[in-house]
Amino acid sequence: MSARLARFFYRRPGLGLALLLLPPLAWLGVVYLGSLSALLVQSFFRLDGFTGLVVRELSLETWRSLLQPANLDIARRTLVMAGLVTLADVILAFPVAYYMARYASGHARALLAVAILLPLWSSYLVRVYAWKLILAKEGVLNWAVERLGLGGGLEWVLGLPGVGGPSLSVSPLGTFIAFVYVWLPYMVLPLQAALERIPRSLVEASSDLGARPALTFVRVVLPLALPGVVAGSIFTFSLTLGDFIVPGVLGNSSLFIGQAVLAHQGTAGNIPLAAAFTAIPMAIMAVYLAMARRTGALDAL
Repeated sequence: MSARLARFFYRRPGLGLALLLLPPLAWLGVVYLGSLSALLVQSFFRLDGFTGLVVRELSLETWRSLLQPANLDIARRTLVMAGLVTLADVILAFPVAYYMARYASGHARALLAVAILLPLWSSYLVRVYAWKLILAKEGVLNWAVERLGLGGGLEWVLGLPGVGGPSLSVSPLGTFIAFVYVWLPYMVLPLQAALERIPRSLVEASSDLGARPALTFVRVVLPLALPGVVAGSIFTFSLTLGDFIVPGVLGNSSLFIGQAVLAHQGTAGNIPLAAAFTAIPMAIMAVYLAMARRTGALDAL
């Protein structure tokens, strides 16, 4: 029986491929895309202000509520934070990834890979609350700053509007530091893979033609590493857009999109507005991916 089945599928390779792809495609189409479609439909319902019940009639009232200044400020704050976190992760990840791809021996590369991946083996909540303790006024970072005589500079930074707060553990700056830390591995690994694919002969040819290292980096290495930057930024940017734990633990009263969704679907019970908020990061990522595709960066991933 098994031999007959093997011959049957051997003679019909397209059928075998279709049967293999059917379960994951069905899951993607029904569960994933279906849930996103249901979420989008929910955003066109509205919440009755008197009864507090969801009125399942198609309207644009919820989307008009989304355009209120307070809600637009939440979207702007989240977008700026996601952009800054992505930029910081690129700056921090590039030297590490370049060293791993170009100079590290096999043993050193393995140790660095373990060091980068090791934080991912612990609970996400544990890492965030660890940063809460590190950045607290009684934490080790504040202690080190005081020992170095830089306490006045830290107080000045914490006094900046939109940046500081009572302490680093309750401030946009502390939120930024934690975001950069938790998403950094997602930037290092794609960058390393992209840098390893760059032929050494191109870098050597640039040097032979008289280009200085800085010019070689800008004109040769960086363009060829762009697919890795794009791949890593997809992770860091999208994860920051939807996260609500880091700003909830380390942030102040200023909400991010993830916190707004949690509040509206939980405490307030305003499912339509929560669904409309979730459409913001989806639309932003759709535009971002379309722009990345136009540049051709995704073709080399």
